[in-house]
Amino acid sequence: MPRKIKSVILTGCTGGIGVALVNECVRRGMEVWAVCRPQSARIAHLPQSASVHVVECDIADYASLHGAGIAADAFVHFAWEKTFGAGRDDLDCQLKNVQYTLDAVRLARACGCKVFVGAGSQAEYGIKSEPLRGDTPVEPQSGYGIAKYAAGKFSRNLCAQYGIRHCWVRIVSAFGLRDGKNTLISYLLDTLLSGGTPELTPCGQVWDYLYFTDAARAFASVLEKGRDGAVYPLGSGMPRKLKEYVCALRDLAAPQAELKFGAKEYYPHQPMVLAADISELTADTGWAPEMSFEDGIREMLKAREV
Repeated sequence: MPRKIKSVILTGCTGGIGVALVNECVRRGMEVWAVCRPQSARIAHLPQSASVHVVECDIADYASLHGAGIAADAFVHFAWEKTFGAGRDDLDCQLKNVQYTLDAVRLARACGCKVFVGAGSQAEYGIKSEPLRGDTPVEPQSGYGIAKYAAGKFSRNLCAQYGIRHCWVRIVSAFGLRDGKNTLISYLLDTLLSGGTPELTPCGQVWDYLYFTDAARAFASVLEKGRDGAVYPLGSGMPRKLKEYVCALRDLAAPQAELKFGAKEYYPHQPMVLAADISELTADTGWAPEMSFEDGIREMLKAREV
């Protein structure tokens, strides 16, 4: 049965999915408390709305918000330090991220939240050769993946102690407006639109891209209808060879451009299948993706023309 969510606290909400989720929550009539890094330039990306309240607070200082007059029905935790590159194996930092997640649960309780939804990652699974399910065995390889898995388990345990409904959403591959500079999509667009030639691996992996607005709708649906204790892999559920995605993007951005497949080696421990089985998520919440990969790229290209 859907729960009526009138207000929500979001951490880490100035990233691509976070901004899309703030917009989605406003569209659904929710009041949003947007907890952001102090003086972050990305705060400007949040919608100007009377329903959105920006709260500047460092990820290490959530305890300072206890008793600050914030009250909400639900909590979504995106905030995380060092999510790409060598930082993913900064083990001390990744361990702190686990503690920050528990701090977020404690803040959720202090603010009266009855629902806690955490953003997990496909990195929790390690290397698999089949579509990812909530019950797929995990074997994370990176410090980031290990920490995400631990954060999901620890936060679920603490939520159970507090009587808070807990859901963990493992993001597979998302893209969209304000995508990170270090992603493949950003690299391809930047290189192609500047007249360059992208240098790529053979791109034989099976991938599963989901547009940010669809991901945001999924998180909102989990807030309202997610099953307590559920783990939901999040992707489009319609995986394709990575090479097909790359060619589709090239055809839209610079149709005559050359692509140098095989110019780079695969990364060590490269997963060759990253695809989400979304059947459980759809059954529990009714959510399904609406934006095709090609339409998502068109939106990104249109935004770059402004």
